Amino acid sequence: MNLLPFGELRPFEPRRFLPAQVNLGDWAALAPLLDQLEQRCEACRTAGELEGWLRDWSEFSAALNEEGARRYIAMTCHTDQPEARQAHLDFIENIEPQLKPREFRLSELFLRHPHRAALPQARYQVFDRDTAVTVELFREQNVPLETEEARLSQQYQELTGAMTVTFRGEEKTLQQMAPFFEEPDRGVRQEAWELVVKRRLQDSGKFEEIFEGMLRCREQIAANAGFANYRDFAWRDLRRFDYSPAQCAQFHDAIEREIVPLLSELQQRRRSLLKVPTLRPWDLEVDPLNRPPLRPFETVDEMLNGTQRIFDTIDPELSHEFRRMGELRLLDLDSRKGKAPGGYQSTLDEARLPFIFMHAVGVQRDVQTMLHEFGHAYHAIAARQDPLVSYRSAPTEFCEVASMSMELIGDDFIEEFYEPAEADRARRKGLEDIIAFFPWMATVDAFQHWLYTHPGHARAERTEAWMQIATRFGGAVDWSGLETARSNLWHRQLHIFQVPFYYVEYGIAQLGALQVWANWRRDRSAALAGYKRGLALGGSKTLPELFRAAGCTFDFTAEAVKPLIQSVRQELEKLVLPEISGDF
Repeated sequence: MNLLPFGELRPFEPRRFLPAQVNLGDWAALAPLLDQLEQRCEACRTAGELEGWLRDWSEFSAALNEEGARRYIAMTCHTDQPEARQAHLDFIENIEPQLKPREFRLSELFLRHPHRAALPQARYQVFDRDTAVTVELFREQNVPLETEEARLSQQYQELTGAMTVTFRGEEKTLQQMAPFFEEPDRGVRQEAWELVVKRRLQDSGKFEEIFEGMLRCREQIAANAGFANYRDFAWRDLRRFDYSPAQCAQFHDAIEREIVPLLSELQQRRRSLLKVPTLRPWDLEVDPLNRPPLRPFETVDEMLNGTQRIFDTIDPELSHEFRRMGELRLLDLDSRKGKAPGGYQSTLDEARLPFIFMHAVGVQRDVQTMLHEFGHAYHAIAARQDPLVSYRSAPTEFCEVASMSMELIGDDFIEEFYEPAEADRARRKGLEDIIAFFPWMATVDAFQHWLYTHPGHARAERTEAWMQIATRFGGAVDWSGLETARSNLWHRQLHIFQVPFYYVEYGIAQLGALQVWANWRRDRSAALAGYKRGLALGGSKTLPELFRAAGCTFDFTAEAVKPLIQSVRQELEKLVLPEISGDF
């Protein structure tokens, strides 16, 4: 039973080390290959032989990565299929735990090799640095803890993927409820919002239990590696060499000072236009002039065709690669029961092809998500020539520049889905979403800093901390009477559960994307060339170097934030419709 959307995919390059036929889910078949890699490393007599050995290790890793990705994709596409769930679980319980100590051993052998110093420093500097961290952090006793963490992550996926509600007599996934938040009828919006919240609250205890299991695993992992707390461990594990927790706190302060006031202005304007006494959570997606919701498409095929036309206009290469993804069925875009929530791009590392997963329900956010995830996909395509698998992906702070820049550039051609007036409306919505995103990002990031620097905290303390942080960055929305719903909002943020501390990257990257967008407005050809140049480097350079190659600066201080947000404010002023007077 094939549960993958795509068919058979060939390796990008013919295998030179792995057998053409090998069961990548069978440890008995993998262990001898790892034995060979260890023996061959020790036998390398020149720097050239060591480079060849690195390529073979990379080939092995890419094949294993792709096997894991295939099982994850099948599981998220079909959380209700026991076969898919079990295949994914088998890999994380029976392959990954045995693989980690062997990869540690290979890393040790490389770092100790007498010919490593003879390798070109400019080429291997980042690889050396990252490999050293792998060796520094590895602890045998952490392997079962990491397996348990992955098992709990799958439980979170299954829990959220199974959630449905009955609305107006029809069963719908929570993602399928999104269009109703845009309905001009306030009663409909409120009913839809409350129904979704009520469904999530039914499982609030399960969310808390899953997270608490993760928290115990993570705290023990950090302690075993000799760290005072999990935040400090995660910082090292995420290879955050170029900024500190203190700089993140300063970023939060900059957002509170420079962006939250603008968010509050926009929200107060929205309240005034809607003619409501206070702005409630179900008032945030509807058009403020109560115009019918933006409906860019009705079917997934319409979304694909419109997106294809956007890329046809922007660039021949982007157009070709997007069309090819469709032809190879590397897309799972519709919303259906049993499908895990969220959207992602996953790279099939041996085929060196990207896969996109999302829930399209016919709203403007779907178009943004499609552009965003293709930005990630093109990043994988642009960097796929590098023989080292670790260099075919970049730090997440730059990966999100790839995706967020694609959103902003693609928005210039959103007329493929709308008439001109509606296109401007969609563009304005996109910019307002950027402003709203920064405070939410700061809320999620600050909460994670609190979570992992307050060991032993009680559930009630965790809730209180969330509420204090949410209030700090909350803007002008009225949550009175909805405190229980607000206190559990963090349960919907899968990053907190599945990829701890992976969220501030979005904020840092959004600043980079705004710089790419500013470059695009000045000189489209030069900006696109810089964007491609940065993406083609993959992870072979440091973060500041990657930003610089793409025509940006790696800076998220208040001094950097202020002018970029001012440029968004100015653009919002240009997009004011004639019937609206006053600011914005």
